[in-house]
Amino acid sequence: MRHRKIGLKLNRTSSHRKAMFRNMVTSLFKHKRIQTTNAKAKELRRWADRLITLAKRGDLHARRQALAIVREKDIVHKLFEEAPARYASVSGGYTRIVKLGRRSGDAAPISLVELVTPAPPKKKKKASKKADKAAAAKKPVVKKKAADKEKEAPAAPEEKEAAAEKAAPKKKTEPKAAKPAEKKAATKKKAEVKKTEPEKEEAKPEKEAKAKEAAPAEKKPAVKKKTEAKEAEPVKKKAAPKKKAPAEKAEPAEKKATAKKKAETKEAPAKKAVAKKKDEAQEDAPAKKKAAPKKKAEAKEAAPAKKKAAPKKKAEAKEDEAPRKKATTKSKKKEETDKKK
Repeated sequence: MRHRKIGLKLNRTSSHRKAMFRNMVTSLFKHKRIQTTNAKAKELRRWADRLITLAKRGDLHARRQALAIVREKDIVHKLFEEAPARYASVSGGYTRIVKLGRRSGDAAPISLVELVTPAPPKKKKKASKKADKAAAAKKPVVKKKAADKEKEAPAAPEEKEAAAEKAAPKKKTEPKAAKPAEKKAATKKKAEVKKTEPEKEEAKPEKEAKAKEAAPAEKKPAVKKKTEAKEAEPVKKKAAPKKKAPAEKAEPAEKKATAKKKAETKEAPAKKAVAKKKDEAQEDAPAKKKAAPKKKAEAKEAAPAKKKAAPKKKAEAKEDEAPRKKATTKSKKKEETDKKK
């Protein structure tokens, strides 16, 4: 049973927990909002609300209590200046917790803790009493006016009727007088339009005739130009082949000559090198043929000499081994005799 035990332990020692929440509440008042886990956010709200109530109280003792929790003097000073005006109309609910979801990595539930600015309270309408008083004051005045009118009415009813009749026909005649004036202006405009229409129709054929006259005049110089161009074309064609013919003849001859020169320049060193190699090969061929039987004869002569030298070497090797064996046998015999002695 956790009677009178407020707050969450959060699997921390008391010193660790107090230091952590002191840092968190300092950051909250500094930045106005922070992100943390849901459990820490709910516990942090208790610390923040307590400090705001101290700031609203605003005396020296409250300021010293706040300085015992918050790490920075500037933040305490700012809190004690702003809180009384900001939270004067509210007694609680100074913070808001908004759940943001899961943290990537350990999937811990994350929340946003932020300070709330309460809306100003709506002023009640006090104008209702004033409106009632104004209505009560106006009613007797209206009654008096109506009574005055009733008193004045029997005095001159005939005059009022005559004035009303005079005013009525005037109002009716004015629009009637205006209507015929408008109709006359409309008829005048229509007559003017009708007069102008035949003039426009007469002007149209004249414009068309002028356009037709101008069109052949424009076409004639165009036709002349085409005929002149056609006459000039064969003359140009005749002159062109005469000029092109010598150029065409000269060009292939020059091209052939340049191609031959290039081919000769490219092939000349290659041909010379091939000819030299052939000449050298032909010169070396009889010398190689003569040298071949000499080498074979020398090889045949050297072969029996090597065969004769081989048994001599073997005999010399045996002769060298015999005195060595004798020496070794003598040394062994001496050792044996020494041991016996």
